[in-house]
Amino acid sequence: MPQRIDISQVQETFGSSSIDLISAALGGQVLGFSDQFFADAENLINPAPPVHKPGVFVPSGAWYDGWETRRHNKEPADWVVIKLGVASGTVLGVEIDTTYFNGNHAPAVSVEGTFIDGGHPDANTAWDEILPKQETGPSQRHLWKLDEPTKKAYSHVRLNMYPDGGIARFRLYGNAVPVFPVDPESIIDLAHVSSGGLAVSCSDQHYGTKDNLLLPGRGKDMGDGWETKRSREASHIDWVIVKLGAPGYIEEVVVDTLHFRGNYPQAVEIYAIDAGSDHVVAASAPEWQKIVEAHPCEADKEHAFPSTMLKDVSGNVVTHVKMVIIPDGGVKRLRVYGKRAVSN
Repeated sequence: MPQRIDISQVQETFGSSSIDLISAALGGQVLGFSDQFFADAENLINPAPPVHKPGVFVPSGAWYDGWETRRHNKEPADWVVIKLGVASGTVLGVEIDTTYFNGNHAPAVSVEGTFIDGGHPDANTAWDEILPKQETGPSQRHLWKLDEPTKKAYSHVRLNMYPDGGIARFRLYGNAVPVFPVDPESIIDLAHVSSGGLAVSCSDQHYGTKDNLLLPGRGKDMGDGWETKRSREASHIDWVIVKLGAPGYIEEVVVDTLHFRGNYPQAVEIYAIDAGSDHVVAASAPEWQKIVEAHPCEADKEHAFPSTMLKDVSGNVVTHVKMVIIPDGGVKRLRVYGKRAVSN
């Protein structure tokens, strides 16, 4: 049976080992639903926390930030089908957030998954159980960790809500299962979330999370980057460590400060390490090699460091990179382009 986890442990449990596979920021999509009379199902995958607008009414009734269906469902459950934001992924845990749904919340939920290559589920799709039916409660975040990661990778999931009601947010914690180019000489973004890249640790993420650094595109505003609090101590630095989706040979690093105009770092440094099979590497590990010397940053700019500017990368396999920002500030995206180190 899945283990229920206190929400205070969400970062400790999933923050360094997984991503939200269905987040709209990652490219997750709601494909279908049984009903959304009161509030739209697509709100479920909004990466932002739910908000409350008491006293605000729309034609269907009170406004809610989440997915809410009609009363008196004649079927056993309402449902919504979601396509993952990556090609497929294995699942480690589930979060159901009923914040602000009180009296109209979903009494219970379950989650199922399926893998479809290049298509979408239909009435004949066979679904595997990921999270068996679990009770929920009003206006709170519910978190479950699976006994073990799913052995199968899924491209789509179905959230079932028994029998009806409302849910603010749905998070599916897991790991992307990347589809790499057949040609091992192809240059790819080894840090990108779709390549299996994972931001495993950071010094601080007061305003924006480390995971945003690896998302697709350049984002829509300052809110979907990584930003630390203001430092007041001399010689302060902030840092983030990214585990690459596959060990590789680095050809170029790009640090993007788009939308950070008065709060971008003064400078940035990049380090690399071959940590073998280790998942998390200490920021203070002596094996880190500096591959980009301290370089001034500017607002709204992609700072590109091609191979001609990189130190000690030729022929060296890298599993993790560390970006140091001096002394603090915000970065939108981090790209690490290179070739995979493929064993013969």
